Amino acid sequence: MEYIPDTEKKVLALFSMAIGLYMLYSSLDRIADGWWVENFSFLFGNIGFAYGVVSLLREVWKRKYKDWETMEDELYTKWKTLCINWEKYFLIIAVSLFEILGFFIRNTFGHMWEWDYFYFAFLIQLVVFQVNLLYLMRDKLELVMAQMEGINSKRVAEALAIEKQSLEKVSRSDKLRVELITNVSHDLKTPLTSVVGYLELIKKEELSDVVRDYVDVIAERVEKLKEMIGSLFSLAKASSGNIELHMEKFEVNRLLEQILADMKDKIDESTLEVVTQYTKENSELITDNMYFYRICQNLIENALKYSAKGTRVFVKTCVKEENKLCLEITNTAGYLMDFKKEDILERFARADQARNTEGNGLGLAIVSTYANALGGEFDIQVDCDQFKAWLIFPINQK
Repeated sequence: MEYIPDTEKKVLALFSMAIGLYMLYSSLDRIADGWWVENFSFLFGNIGFAYGVVSLLREVWKRKYKDWETMEDELYTKWKTLCINWEKYFLIIAVSLFEILGFFIRNTFGHMWEWDYFYFAFLIQLVVFQVNLLYLMRDKLELVMAQMEGINSKRVAEALAIEKQSLEKVSRSDKLRVELITNVSHDLKTPLTSVVGYLELIKKEELSDVVRDYVDVIAERVEKLKEMIGSLFSLAKASSGNIELHMEKFEVNRLLEQILADMKDKIDESTLEVVTQYTKENSELITDNMYFYRICQNLIENALKYSAKGTRVFVKTCVKEENKLCLEITNTAGYLMDFKKEDILERFARADQARNTEGNGLGLAIVSTYANALGGEFDIQVDCDQFKAWLIFPINQK
């Protein structure tokens, strides 16, 4: 039937209905010709009429739902409800009309065998209609599910494509940012080195006390600038993943003692008391000594910068479950810590918004980046004026 044009289908359906009705009607007059002639006319009359009805119903369904788009999840429910209602209404109307007609005929003409004849014909057409309706429901359901599957597949593909483009865009943006920071940092190092050299030459000259003080201030600021550029360069390099790790075994407790000894002058100038509490268990790690040193140094410097005067800084190591070594550094802040944990870990973020203390906001960002690069975990906790930072590394990390 698919290769027959629509116009010919309609003509064929109407012709089939007409032939079917004619054969049903003419079969009443063929009893004298023999029962097989009557049955033949009855059978093919029903077939012809049913074919016409089915064909016309398909055209009605096709026209009614030709623009039906499956854009709703409830489409199948709507279609099923519609078909059930159609079937129910058809049964009610058809049976009612048939019984009314039969009641009228029986009361007017008495019992007629022709009525039984048409009654069986009606039952046959009713069964044909119901079968056709179920077939259409199944076809429409398959169409709906196929369209929904196509739409869902298309949506998933579009979402994946958008996500891929977004990730590629973010990746390109990060790469460009890292390259920019790296290039700028590298370009600034050369002139700063020259400035430091000229300042050293100036210091060797005979200068008045006022001028010498100014030169010392300039030299101090230049060193701060060099330190910030170095931190920025290191952060950009670590963020790009382009760092070489030299894994070696060392004791964290001994490394912390060395760091505190190297920072003794800063600790004495800060008027803070550093309290240490080292674990007596195994504190050996296998990781990059230089980067781990930088991580611990940044955390201790951060505590010295932002602690209230006269308070204590606690440096503690302990072994937690699953053979993990934990380093905790706790200090009491000298300002109101009204910030979110996520914000303070961002680059250039400072907890002291009033900028009453020195710092460039890169310390914790460097710690977080280096810790991840070394396979460790870094986190912070704020409780009123207590600031706690901790590192967790697997013991005997390979």
